[in-house]
Amino acid sequence: MKKQLTNTAVILSVLIMLLSCSDKKGTTPIPIPVPSTEQPAAQPVPVPKPVVSTNVSNDPGFKLIEGADCLACHKIDTKLIGPSYQDVAAKYTKTDVDQLAQKIIDGGKGNWGDIPMTPHEGISREDAKQMVKYILSLKK
Repeated sequence: MKKQLTNTAVILSVLIMLLSCSDKKGTTPIPIPVPSTEQPAAQPVPVPKPVVSTNVSNDPGFKLIEGADCLACHKIDTKLIGPSYQDVAAKYTKTDVDQLAQKIIDGGKGNWGDIPMTPHEGISREDAKQMVKYILSLKK
């Protein structure tokens, strides 16, 4: 009897396997993804380096900016709290040096948004002009 049960179990197992693997009409096969050859893999795009004065460390205007608190709010090529120096250079010309130097000393609000620039009353007019000349030299 044990042999008969074993044979029946084996036969049933084989039948179940054959029936489950048969080609049944009306069934949808499981799709197998095919690698696409239409689009090449994306290549990294090189990021251009910002145009910056080649001798930054020796520029007197940059040294003054570096010694003040300017770099806490401004970066050369990226908006931080205030506009980037390159954006300022794009908006103004050398005829605006006096106006911009006074803006550094007095501070201001409204030209670049609602966040005010703090006054820098301890900076002399000549030093402020040197800073502005450096900033305007960053024009692209």
